[in-house]
Amino acid sequence: MQPVALLLAFLLTAGPHRQGVTGSGGSECSCGRNHFTCAVSAFGECTCIPAQWQCDGDNDCGDHSDEDGCMLPTCSPLEFHCDNGKCIRRSWVCDGDNDCGDDSDEQDCPPRECEEDEFHCQNGYCIRSLWHCDGDNDCGDNSDEQCDMRKCSDKEFRCNDGSCIAEHWYCDGDTDCKDGSDEDGCPAEVAATNCSMEEFQCAYGRCILDVYHCDGDDDCGDWSDESDCASHHPCRSGEFLCNSGLCINAGWKCDGDFDCDDQSDENNCTASQCTMEQFRCKSGRCIRLAWRCDGEDDCTDNSDEEECEKTEISHCSPDQFTCGNGRCIGQRKVCNGAHDCEDATDESPHQNCRERSTEESCNISNGGCQHKCQLDRDLVQCTCHTGYRLLDNGKSCQDVDECAEDGYCSQGCTNRDGSFHCWCVQGYELRPDKRGCKALGPEPVLLFANRIDIRQVLPRRSEYTLLLNNLENAIALDFHHSKELVFWSDVTLDRIMKANLNGSNVEEVVSTGLESPGGLAIDWIHNKLFWTDSGTSRIEVSNLDGTQRKVLLWENLEKPRAIALHPMEGTIYWTDWGNTPRIEYAAMDGSNRKIIADTHLFWPNGLTIDYAGQKMYWVDAKHHVIERADLDGHNRKAVISQGLPHPFAITVFEDSLYWTDWHTKSINSANKFTGKNQEIIRNKLHFPMDIHTLHPQRQPTAGRNRCGDNNGGCSHLCLPSSTNYTCACPTGFKKIDASRCAGSLDKFLLFARRTDIRRISFDTEDKSDDVIPVADVRSAVALDWDSTGEYIYWTDVTTDSINRAKWDGTQQEAVVDTSLESPAGLAVDWVTNKLYWTDAGTDRIEVSNLDGSMRTVLIWDNLDRPRDIVVDPIAGFMYWTDWGASPKIERAGLDSSLRTVIISANLTWPNGLAVDYGTERLYWADAGMKTIEYANLNGTARRVLIGSHLPHPFGLTIHNDKIYWTDWQSKNIQSADKYTGLGRVILRENLENLMDIHMFHRQRMSVATLCNINNGDCSHLCLLAPLPRGHSCACPTGINLLADGKTCAPGMSSFLIFARRTDVRMVSLDIPYFADVVLAVNDSMKNTIAIGVDPKEGKVYWSDSTLNTISRASLNGSQQEDIVNTGLMTTDGLAVDAIGRKIYWTDTGTNRIEVANLDGTMRKVLIWQNLDSPRAIALHHEKGYMYWTDWGEHAKLERAAMDGSDRTILINNNLGWPNGLVIDKVSSRLLWADAHTERIEAADLNGTNRKTLVTPVQHPYGLTLLGHHIYWTDWQTRSIQRADKNTGGDMITVRGNLPGLMDIQAIDRGQPLGFNKCGVRNGGCSHLCLPRPNGIRCACPTGIQMKSDGRTCDDAPETYLLFSSRASIRRISLDTRDYTDVHVPVPELHNVISLDYDSVEMKVYYTDVFLDVIRSANLNGSGMKTVISQGLKTTDGLAIDWVARNLYWTDTGRNTIEVSWLDGSCRKVLINNSLDEPRAIAVFPRKGYLFWTDWGNLAKIERAQLDGTDRKVLINTDLGWPNGLTLDYDTRRIYWVDAHLDRIESCDLNGNLRQVLIGQVTHPFALTQHDRWIYWTDWQTKSVQCVDKYTGRNKETILANVEGLMDIIVVSPQRQTGTNLCGVDNGGCTHLCFARAEDFVCECPDEPDGRPCSVVPGYVAPFSESTNSGDRAEGAGPRKAADYSPVKPTHSVEYTSENCSQKDANQGLCGQDESQVLPATTGEGLHISYIVGAVLTILAILIIIAAVIIYRHKKSKFDDPAVSNLTYSNPSYRTSTQEVKIETVQKPALYNQLRYKKETATDSSYTKGKIKIVEGICLLSNDSMYWDDLKQIKSTTRGGILRDHVCMKAESLSVQGSTDSLGDTETEQLLQDEPLSECSSINTSTQERSGIPLPDTGWQNNRKPSIESEV
Repeated sequence: MQPVALLLAFLLTAGPHRQGVTGSGGSECSCGRNHFTCAVSAFGECTCIPAQWQCDGDNDCGDHSDEDGCMLPTCSPLEFHCDNGKCIRRSWVCDGDNDCGDDSDEQDCPPRECEEDEFHCQNGYCIRSLWHCDGDNDCGDNSDEQCDMRKCSDKEFRCNDGSCIAEHWYCDGDTDCKDGSDEDGCPAEVAATNCSMEEFQCAYGRCILDVYHCDGDDDCGDWSDESDCASHHPCRSGEFLCNSGLCINAGWKCDGDFDCDDQSDENNCTASQCTMEQFRCKSGRCIRLAWRCDGEDDCTDNSDEEECEKTEISHCSPDQFTCGNGRCIGQRKVCNGAHDCEDATDESPHQNCRERSTEESCNISNGGCQHKCQLDRDLVQCTCHTGYRLLDNGKSCQDVDECAEDGYCSQGCTNRDGSFHCWCVQGYELRPDKRGCKALGPEPVLLFANRIDIRQVLPRRSEYTLLLNNLENAIALDFHHSKELVFWSDVTLDRIMKANLNGSNVEEVVSTGLESPGGLAIDWIHNKLFWTDSGTSRIEVSNLDGTQRKVLLWENLEKPRAIALHPMEGTIYWTDWGNTPRIEYAAMDGSNRKIIADTHLFWPNGLTIDYAGQKMYWVDAKHHVIERADLDGHNRKAVISQGLPHPFAITVFEDSLYWTDWHTKSINSANKFTGKNQEIIRNKLHFPMDIHTLHPQRQPTAGRNRCGDNNGGCSHLCLPSSTNYTCACPTGFKKIDASRCAGSLDKFLLFARRTDIRRISFDTEDKSDDVIPVADVRSAVALDWDSTGEYIYWTDVTTDSINRAKWDGTQQEAVVDTSLESPAGLAVDWVTNKLYWTDAGTDRIEVSNLDGSMRTVLIWDNLDRPRDIVVDPIAGFMYWTDWGASPKIERAGLDSSLRTVIISANLTWPNGLAVDYGTERLYWADAGMKTIEYANLNGTARRVLIGSHLPHPFGLTIHNDKIYWTDWQSKNIQSADKYTGLGRVILRENLENLMDIHMFHRQRMSVATLCNINNGDCSHLCLLAPLPRGHSCACPTGINLLADGKTCAPGMSSFLIFARRTDVRMVSLDIPYFADVVLAVNDSMKNTIAIGVDPKEGKVYWSDSTLNTISRASLNGSQQEDIVNTGLMTTDGLAVDAIGRKIYWTDTGTNRIEVANLDGTMRKVLIWQNLDSPRAIALHHEKGYMYWTDWGEHAKLERAAMDGSDRTILINNNLGWPNGLVIDKVSSRLLWADAHTERIEAADLNGTNRKTLVTPVQHPYGLTLLGHHIYWTDWQTRSIQRADKNTGGDMITVRGNLPGLMDIQAIDRGQPLGFNKCGVRNGGCSHLCLPRPNGIRCACPTGIQMKSDGRTCDDAPETYLLFSSRASIRRISLDTRDYTDVHVPVPELHNVISLDYDSVEMKVYYTDVFLDVIRSANLNGSGMKTVISQGLKTTDGLAIDWVARNLYWTDTGRNTIEVSWLDGSCRKVLINNSLDEPRAIAVFPRKGYLFWTDWGNLAKIERAQLDGTDRKVLINTDLGWPNGLTLDYDTRRIYWVDAHLDRIESCDLNGNLRQVLIGQVTHPFALTQHDRWIYWTDWQTKSVQCVDKYTGRNKETILANVEGLMDIIVVSPQRQTGTNLCGVDNGGCTHLCFARAEDFVCECPDEPDGRPCSVVPGYVAPFSESTNSGDRAEGAGPRKAADYSPVKPTHSVEYTSENCSQKDANQGLCGQDESQVLPATTGEGLHISYIVGAVLTILAILIIIAAVIIYRHKKSKFDDPAVSNLTYSNPSYRTSTQEVKIETVQKPALYNQLRYKKETATDSSYTKGKIKIVEGICLLSNDSMYWDDLKQIKSTTRGGILRDHVCMKAESLSVQGSTDSLGDTETEQLLQDEPLSECSSINTSTQERSGIPLPDTGWQNNRKPSIESEV
C-alpha cells in the first residue's frame, strides 16, 4: 500500500479531537471521521475537507497540503510528473534546467561532464570557473561558494565574522564590522574636540567653519548647525522650516507623519489639517484617501480599516473557488454536478455550467479536450499541458505568454508555444537556471557616500573598505569606470570633487555657484558631468573637469534631487520634490522635456535605471515605497511598500535592488521584480547617502558616441539629443553659428550674493545667470569692474579684503587684504586706473592703484559708517553714502578736495549709489525709506523714482535707459525705466543675500588728463581733481609729500611697529592721523610675537612661535630671511642691540636667554638656569646691562650684564604677569606693563623708586617709549594706547579693532645710536664680543670652549652627544657645563629614528622611517646624501664599522639585519631568520662582534660575528622591550635599556655578569656611553638623562622637555678607536670585508655590481693591535678604485668543489681549483713562509699559556698581609650563586601608545625571572670614592651590584665569582684579549710593540692615552 493510502486510512479511523489551531496554547487542529485535516488553516481556524477530496488533483486546502505526496495519473505518458504535481515534457528531464520548479526533474541524473573552464556544482550544474568563489550563489545549492575565508592583510582588522576592515577603523566609535566586533572592549571615548574661534561645534562634537552656521545647509549631518537660527530663514514660500533647519513641504506640517528629522513638524498640532484628498487617522496622521478600507493598516492603528463595508475579502488561493459561504474548494469541483460548497454556489444556477450529457468519456474524441482529459465522478475534466491555460469553454487551451509578466526572465524573454526562452543582453551570461543573467567581469562593489567618507562594500561577502575619508558632507556620487574616477558632491563645502578609484588625486571639479548639489550623474560615453542643485533649482552640465559649464534646465524646477542618465538613448531623468513632486526626463541637450510621473509622489529621492531591463526605479521617502516603471513612465508598479522608513538612494544590479535608508542607517537589498529576499547588507553606518554599483556593466560601452572623436565639430559643448547631438555654449555665451560660440561676453549684469559672484549675460535671450568661478568668497558686498583689463573687483567683509579676477574667474588675487575692517563700498576710476573704497569699520575712504599698490588714506575725519561710493572721473568727483547717526550723501574731489554734503534730509539707510553720466544725475536707494530717488550731481532737484514695493533695496546701477537694483527682503533683482520708474521687471527671484549690482560693458567714456602723461610728474600717486586744478599728487600712507607738491619722502622717519600674530604693521607718527600699514613680506606669518628694529640698516626682526623662527626683513618688506630656525620653542621676547650689532631673545619654552649676531650666527645661550617663563627683554648697551621679565610661578624682574654675568633680581614682589618692558634712557628708568595687576609701572634702573603710571589697563602686552609718550598693546581692548610717560595721563587710542596684538616698538631713525664698545676689531674677540658694565667680554658660541687667552674659541666641540628627535638632529657639548642643545642643520628630516657617526669622514648617518631611507650628512648640514633608498620598511637600528667602512642596520618591518659599504653599495642581507622585530644594533670592530636587541614575542639580545656567523643568544630571560643598546669598549660590557621593565642593565660580551644598573626609568628608548657616564633618551619624561655607569648614582637630567626623542650617540676621539684585519687595504677583499674574533672573511653583495668578486681571504700573519690612535693608514679610509684590485686577479664567487664541506662553503673557502685561492702573497702553492709563520704562532701561544699558568700559581701562593696586594672577597654582599627575583608588572595601555611605531605589548609572563648576580669584582677606577660607594651599598638593592672589573691600587688581584658565569673558552679568550691590569689610571705607553702595527681609525690627536682602548 502506498504511504499516502496508509496515512488516509489512519486519518479516517482516528478518534475525534478538539478542533483548534496549533499554537502557543499547544492545542492541535484535528477533523472528524471521513474528513482530511489541512496542514495550514486558511482562515486562522481548522480547515477540514471530505476525505475523498484528498489526492484528487484539486487544491482544496488552499495550500496544496491535500495533494502533497500524491501520485495522480494526471500526466500523459509523454510527460514527467514532478514531485510537486506539475507535468513537464520528458525531454526536459536532466537537461540542467529546473523546469519543475522544485528541481525534481534534475534529481538522480547521471553526472554531467563539465568543460575544462567550468566548475562542477554538487547538484550537477556546470558554471564558469570564474564564478567560483565570487560571492554569488551561481550553482543554486551554494556549492560554488564553499571557499576558504580570505586572510586579512597587516593593515586590516579581522571581525569575528571573518570579514576584514581597515585597521584604523578599530575602536573609532563607528561600527564597521557587521557583528560590531570592531568596537568591543574599546576604551572610553576621549573628550570632545574643542573647536577654534572660527569654527562651530556640531552636537556630536565635530567642528565646521562658523560661516556654515545658519546657512541653510545641513553641514553637520544632524542639522545642529541650523538649529536656533531665528534670524535666518532659508526656506522658500510653501515650505515649512523645521527646528533643525531642514525645509519640508508646508503641506506635511501636522499630517501625522514625522518628516522633520527632529519631528518638529508634528508639534503643536491641535486640529486636523488633512486635505480633501486625505483621510485623518485617529492618531492625527494624514494618509491618502484611496488607502481607506483597502485592507491594509496604513494608519498603523487600523483606524483606516474600521467601519468599512462588510465586503468579505477572499482568502482563497488563486487556483481555488470561493463559495458563497466563504468556503474554498478546488477549481475543478466547480460545475461537477456535486454541491461541494454546501450552499450550491459552485453549481447551476449560480454558475454558468454546461449541461451534462448522459455519458461522458475521455475515450471519445479525448472527451472534447484539446490537451488532457480525465474523468472525475463520471464527468470529463479537461486540463492543459504546462505552458498553457484552459479557456473559458473548458475544452480549449491557449499558450501562456510568460514574457508578458515580470520575473520570468531576468532580462530578455522570447515566448514560445507552450514555453518561453530567456536571453541576456551584451555583457551578461545566462545562469544555469536558464532564467537569470549574470554580469561578466569583476565582482560588483557597492560604492556609497557616508557623509564623512566614501566607502565600498562587496554585497555578496560583506567585505567593507574605505575609499576616501575626512570628507565634510558627501551626498551624491557617481563613477566613471573606464577612467577609474569617482565623483561626489559636498553640500558643506558646496563643491563637486573627483578622485581616482583608489582614493588618490583628490581634485575640485566645480567649486562655485553650488548651493545644494544633491544629485550627480556621469555620462561615461560622451564624458560629461550632470548635476542637480535644489538650492539654485537648476540642472547643469559640464565636461568632466568642470569646464564648459552650462545651465541646462532652470525653468519650472523647484527642488531637483536625484538624477540618472541613459547615454545610449541620450536622455536624462530626474526627480523633483518641490511643491509639485514629479519625475521628468529630457534629452541630454535639455530638449524634449516631459513629465513621466507626477501622481502619488511625495518625496522622490533616489533614482536609477536598469539598462538591461529598460526599467527605472525610484524611492519615495515619505510614501515609504520603491517603485518601478518603463522608461516612459508606463507600467508603473510598487516593488516594496513596507519596511522602508526613509529610503534615500537606490541602485540596481542584475536581479537585485540596493538602497540606503536614513533612519535605519543601513544598506539593504531585495529582488528587483518581487521585492522579496530582503537583506541588510550593512547597518550601523554613519549617515548613508547616495549609492551606486561599481561594475563595468553598469556603464555599458555598447552605446555610440554621438559626438565622435572631434566633439561633433562643436567649439565648446557637444550634447546628445533625442535624434543626434546639439552644439551648445557655456552659460551666457552666444552662438555664432550652429557649431561655434563667442569667445567672450560683451555685456552682463554683475551681482554679488554673499558667497558667490554671478552674472546675467545680456548677449543671450534666455538671460540665465551663472556663477563666476572665483574661490573663497565669504561675504561679498561691493562690486565694480574695469573693461580695459577685463577685471571685476569685489570687497569681502568677512575676510576684510578687496579682490579681483578676470570676468571669467581666472587670475584671481587679493588686491588689498590688510588694515580693512568693513569695506562696504568700491569704485573704479577707469581714467587713471585707481581703486576707491569706503571702510565702515575704520571710517575711512582710501585709494590705491588697481593692483593695490600706492595705497593712501584720503578722508579719515567726520565719517560715520560710510557705505557705497561711486566716482565721476569726467568731472573729477566722488560720491558716497554715510548711514551713521546722521545719514547723508557727500561729494568730494577724487583727491579729497572740495568736500561737501549734498543730501542730508529724509535719509535713513542710504545704500546703493549710481551716477547717470548722460543725464548727470545721482541715483540712490534708501532701505529705511524704502525708496529709490535721484537728484542732480550737486544735490538739487531731488525726486522719488520708485516709492512702493521696495522692502529693502541695497545695490543700484544704471545702464542705458534702465535702472537695476537688488532687494534683500524680496530676494530678487528688478529693473525699471530710469526716467519714470515704470515697467518694473523681475529678472531673478529666490536669491538669498543679494548685495551690490553693476552692468559690465565696453563703452565707458574716455577722458583726457595729465595723470596719463608722465603720471602728472608725481613720484607716486596722481589723482583726478575738479577743474580748474585737474589733478594732484599724493603719497602712500604714512609718508609726507615734500614741499614741491610732487615728490614723497623716502619713508617713515618716526613710527610705531607692532606684531599682530599673522603680520607686522607700522603706524607712522609723521602724519596727522594714525593709519597702520602692513609690512609687505613675501612669506606668511603664523604667530608673530616679539619684534625689534635695527634703525641703522632699516631692518625689522620678529619671532614666530608657530614656525619656531626668528626672521628679519627690510622696512619695505624686501630681503626677508630666517636668521634662526632651530632650537626655538616660544620666543616671547626679542631685543636688537643696534649699537653692538647683536640680537637677544628670551624663550619661554626652553627657559633660556640667548644672543647671536644680527645674521643669527655665533649663537650662544647666556642664561639657562633658574628661569621660569622669561618674557620681555630690554637692552642698555651704554651701561652694559640687559633686563628681562619673568612671569613664572614667582614673577620677577631681573638684570644681568649683557654677557650673562652679574645676574640680580630687581623686583620680585607685587608682580603678576609682567609683560612689556622698556628702558627710558633719558630719565634712567625702567617701565613695565603687568597684565595681572592691570598696571603700567616705573622704577629706577636698580629697581628702586617704584611707582604706578597707568591703572587700570585691561590686558597690556607690549610696551614701548618714544619722546614724551609710552605706547602699549592691549589684548582685551584689541587696541594700541598712548599716554604721557611721566604722568600716565592724556591717554588716547592710537588704533583699535586689532585682534591678535603682541609686541610693539617705537622707532625714531633720526636719533643717534651711541658708541659701540666692541666697534674696534670686535673687541679683539675671535667670535662674540659682549658689553659689560665695565667694558667687554669675549664669548664663544654654545658648546665651544674658550682658549686660555680668553679671546679665542675652539673651532668645534671635541666631545658631544648627538641625538635625534624625529624632525631634528641635535648636539649637546660635553666640553661645557651648560648642556644646551644645538640643532644640526640637516635638511629634509621627517622621522629620524637611529643615528651613528663616522669619525673618519666626520659624517652623521641616520634612518628616516617616514621616507624609508638611510642618509648621511656633514655636521654643518651640507652634503646630505641618500645612502639606501630601496627595500627598507622600518629601519630602527644603525651602526658603523669605522674600520672596515661598513654600515649595519636592522629592519623591523622586514625582520632582517643588513650591511653595506658606507656609500650604500655592496649591500648584503646578513641575518633574516629567527628575527622578530630587531631593534638596536652595535658593533665592536676590534673584536669582530655584532650585537643587537630583538623585542618580538620572545625578547632577546644576540651576538654574532661581523659577517653574521656564530650567532648566539646572550640574554633571553627577564626582558620586556629591549630598546637601546650600546657598548662600553673600555670595560667590555653591553648596556641596554628596557622600556617595559623600566630599567637599564648591562652584562659582559658573553651575556654573563648581568646586572641592573638603574631601575625606575619610565620609558627609555636609546642609550650611549662616554667616560664614566651612561646617557639615555626617555619618551615619557621627554628628556636626556645620565647616570654613573659604575654605581647607578648621580642621576642627572641633561636636557628636558624635548618631544619625540629617539636615538643618542656620543661623538668623541675616545670612542671609535682600535682596528682589525680589515683596516688595511680592505683586508685584500674586493668587496665586503668582515673582521671576526680570530680572522676575517671576504663576502660578495647580494646583487652583483659588475665587478669580479672573491670571497676567499688571503692568509695574513697575526698582527698586534695598534696602540696609536693617531696613526691611520689610507687603507682604512674610503675605498679608492685601486683598493678593489688585489695582487692576483680574482674570480667569480660562482664555483664549487667536490671536497668542500658545507661549513667551508658557508665561509667562502671553496674554489673550483687551488689556483683560484687568493693568497696574501704571490707564488704557486703553499709558500714556505706560511709554514714557518704557523709554527712560530703556535709556539708563541704555548709560551703565553705557560706564562699565565706560572703567574697564577705564584699569585695564589702570595699571602703576606704586609704587602699592598689586596684580595677582594665580596664580604658584605650576596654570593654570586644567589638568585634575585624580579617581579614584572604588566604596563598600562599608555605604554602601548608610547612604543615607537608598532610596539606590541609583550606577554606578561616575565614574572619571577632569574638573574644570576656575580659580585666581588673590582672597580675600574683608582678613585677611592667609588670603592667606598661600593662597600656601602646594601645587599637588598634591587638587582644587586654587578661589575665586570674592579681595579685596586695593586699589581695583582683575585677574581672570585660564579663558577658557571664564564666558560673555559670564554675565560681564556678574555684573558688573551685583555691586559692583566685594566685600570683607567694606567698611563704606560705601549706603542712600541712587536709585530707590524695596524693603523688606528680613531680621531687624530696628541692626547695621552687615558683609557684602556688607547693603551
